[in-house]
Amino acid sequence: MEGGWPTGGRLLLCLAVSLLLQGKGDTFTINCSGFDQLGVDPAAFQAAFDRKTFRPVINYSNPTQVNISFTLSAILEVDAQLQLLTSFLWINLIWDNPFISWNPEECVGIQKLTVSAENLWIPDIFILEAMDVDRAPSGLSAYVNSEGRIRYDRPVRVTSICNLDIFYFPFDQQNCTFTFTSFLYTVDNMLLGMNKEVWEIADTSRDILQTQGEWEFLGINKATPRLLVGNSVYDRIIFYVAIRRRPRLYVINLLVPSSFLVAIDALSFYLPAESGNRAPFKITLLLGYNVFLLMMNDLLPASGSPLISVYFALCLSLMVLSLLETIFITYMLNLATTKPPPIPPWLHSLLLHCTSPMKCCPTAPQKGNKDLGLTPAHLPGLKEPVEFVGKVPSPQEAELNGSPGSARGQQEDKAQQQHLVSLWVQFSHMMDTLLFRLYLLFMATFVITVIVLWNT
Repeated sequence: MEGGWPTGGRLLLCLAVSLLLQGKGDTFTINCSGFDQLGVDPAAFQAAFDRKTFRPVINYSNPTQVNISFTLSAILEVDAQLQLLTSFLWINLIWDNPFISWNPEECVGIQKLTVSAENLWIPDIFILEAMDVDRAPSGLSAYVNSEGRIRYDRPVRVTSICNLDIFYFPFDQQNCTFTFTSFLYTVDNMLLGMNKEVWEIADTSRDILQTQGEWEFLGINKATPRLLVGNSVYDRIIFYVAIRRRPRLYVINLLVPSSFLVAIDALSFYLPAESGNRAPFKITLLLGYNVFLLMMNDLLPASGSPLISVYFALCLSLMVLSLLETIFITYMLNLATTKPPPIPPWLHSLLLHCTSPMKCCPTAPQKGNKDLGLTPAHLPGLKEPVEFVGKVPSPQEAELNGSPGSARGQQEDKAQQQHLVSLWVQFSHMMDTLLFRLYLLFMATFVITVIVLWNT
């Protein structure tokens, strides 16, 4: 028709008028006539798809309500050295688009459609602790119902910062956080909510959690503090995910062997100190314990100072102290049998006191000053003192060898020398018993303290 609008101009005019009219209304009702013959007509949604660049609201002063939930489906890795948690999440976002709605009765009963996420406005919700590029697959779709409610689910592998406290390793429990917030929209433009209760998220995660490895999922809590950056206030939701390490591997491979070695070291005190076998045995145990620590080093955290490292250090210290005690007792016995010095009066009184039948260390009854001594049957790893000095000759032998007076003097000197040796040997045995009991007391105190700390 001459002077009329071209066909393309009419279409543009109709599109502009429709956009203006729909902006004046409360909703944008999609005309879906003919869906039964042609399926879903993409042209019916094209006007709504053209608005994907802008936040879908009729009045821009109203914020968009975005409801968030997620499902923890796997705990892939916990890096104690880098303080990172790698997990797999299914993130669920729900919001309303007032420009997409239709009457199901006019649209052959269609209540819900799947629409490519590329054609929709997607809120820029991200995890604040994430330290890696978003690895969500591309080409995802969203569900859109007849009332314009959009549900967008996306799987994502998240590597996030987690402040790990490894002091109680391997009986530690960690509390990692996932903070969901918007990068662009403040509270004036976007508000965050939840479409599920926290216990529902925790139960769903516990039911579908795929990993049965080192870490055990405990539960989830939440907080909703707002974030103030300069003059801008951002809404956010913080989820606290509690996980606990399964300690069985470390108990079997670390604690049990270490405890066995320390127990054998304590039992080695029952080896006779005079035999000379105790010190080499303890040195062998000490070397074996160092080899054990080197082999098990890969199982320990590479950073921090966990309580188990203190436990190993104290076990090693106990073994070193027991070796030093053995060296000291061996030196005392060697000194007593070679060149025993005169015994001090206070030590003589102490031996008299400790060998009294009424004391806590009962021995055989005394027979004058010559029979002073400790019966070593009650001492760990001891036997009856051997005769360190030659046999004392009888009076008949002394008369044959020389004058009776000199023979009697030599006999008294040898008896006094033997008595002095016996006193020093008994003192060495008494010190061995005392140090062994102190060793047991310190070891029991240390083990009980570590167990109490781990239980807390």
